[in-house]
Formats: sequence, structure tokens, C-alpha cells
Amino acid sequence: MMGRTHALTGWCAGLALAPAVGAASVHQAVVFGATTAGFALLPDLDHPGASASRIFGWLTGAISWLLRRVSASVYALTKGPRDEKVTGKHRHLSHTVLFAAGLGAATAAGTAAGGPWAVFGVVVFGLLLAEGALGDWLLPLSGAAVAWWYFTAPPDHAAQLQQISGWLGFAVAAGCFVHCLGDSLTESGCPFLFPLPIAGETWYEIRPPKPMRIRTGKKVETRLVFPVFVVVGVLLVPGVWQWTATTAERLFSPPASQSATP
Repeated sequence: MMGRTHALTGWCAGLALAPAVGAASVHQAVVFGATTAGFALLPDLDHPGASASRIFGWLTGAISWLLRRVSASVYALTKGPRDEKVTGKHRHLSHTVLFAAGLGAATAAGTAAGGPWAVFGVVVFGLLLAEGALGDWLLPLSGAAVAWWYFTAPPDHAAQLQQISGWLGFAVAAGCFVHCLGDSLTESGCPFLFPLPIAGETWYEIRPPKPMRIRTGKKVETRLVFPVFVVVGVLLVPGVWQWTATTAERLFSPPASQSATP
């Protein structure tokens, strides 16, 4: 899938999961969703051309290079008798549930130890990842969102950020996992259940039947999948669905004088 689709599906998943992890307020849900949207792009750090690999120039480029080498080594050591003869660099180690869970756990531990500034750093990094995929228009919007959060959230911002650290690891893990689910809908599939052996393969590519697979960047994704998730992503923002339903009811319901029985 394209980067912008990954970011958008991550945003939708984050808003849907936020209440389940305790991010119940509008401010917390938006932070959770934004983090999930950004980290839904991180698994593609194993590709040198991905926005995650280029976001901080040589630094993320070097991390991408190292990740590809580690992934290739792990693939060579663990591949089953029926696994494909590939390098194992892209869509392998970073596209697994183990990677998502490990990064989520590391984020939770790091933000708990690092305090509010560590939380702020993770959230901003997620926003920058999303901006790299969705476009520069997201940068001023993100700035406005940060200002909105600062001036409308409860006054003790340090305590608010510290509270967020309790569930930020879930947002990171969910973003990475949503990326894997998205890639599993494409023609290449995604081996996200590694190391669970399936049909003689340690790196079995999970994907739907051939007629249901999506070709990355083609009409189904750009004209159907992406627009649908744009609408879903807006409606999932806390309060928007209720406002939409109330507005629709007010617009289409007959006036009280007409609906009354004569």
C-alpha cells in the first residue's frame, strides 16, 4: 500500500482503539490516533526509498541500512524449506507482529523512564512520519493541533504527557500492526505471523484470494480504499459522528407542526 493509505488507516485504527486503552478524552484520542498514524509508516524503514528512511537524512538512512542487513540475516537463519529465495530485506523482520510488539514495549519503557519530554518526542516523531507521507499541508495542521492541545487540555501539561506514556506503546504497536494488515491485502502479501510455520514456510505471506488483492497505487486503492478511509477517519474523531447524526436528523426530519397528528 502507499504511504498515505498506511497513515490514514493508522489514524482510523488509533481513534477506534483509543477508548479501549483508556484514552477517552478528545485530546487523548487525537494524540493516540496521530501517533498510530505516524508509526503505521515505520515498518517501511526497511526500504531505502520510504519516507521513514529519508525523514532525518543520513541518520534514518543508516538505521534503514542496518535494519535491512539484520532482516536479511534473520531471514537466512530462519527460513523454512518452502520459503522463497529472496533477500529478506524488505517486508520481512519489520513487518511482523514480533517487531510491532517489541517496538511498542520499548516505547512504553522509554517514555515511562524518560518522562514528558520522551512522550513529546515520540508523538512529534509520529507526526513527522505522517507528514512525510500525507504531504507538507499536514505540518501547519499539526502545529495548529499542538497549539489546540496546549491551550485546551487541562492546565498541568506535564502530568497529561506523563499519563499518555501509559498507553503510547500501544499506539506504536498498533500502527506497525496496521501497516502489516494493509500490506497483507496486496499482491505480495505480508509474513507478519513469523515465526509461526505455515505450509512449510516460516515467512508465510498472509494475503486474501487473488481476485481480492489490491495492487499498490492502482485504481482500487486511490479511488476506493483511500477515499473511504478519509470519511471514516473524520467520523471517528470524538464528537464528529454525534454532530453529523444530529445535524442530519435536524435537516431531514419534518417540522414538528407537520409531523403532529391533526
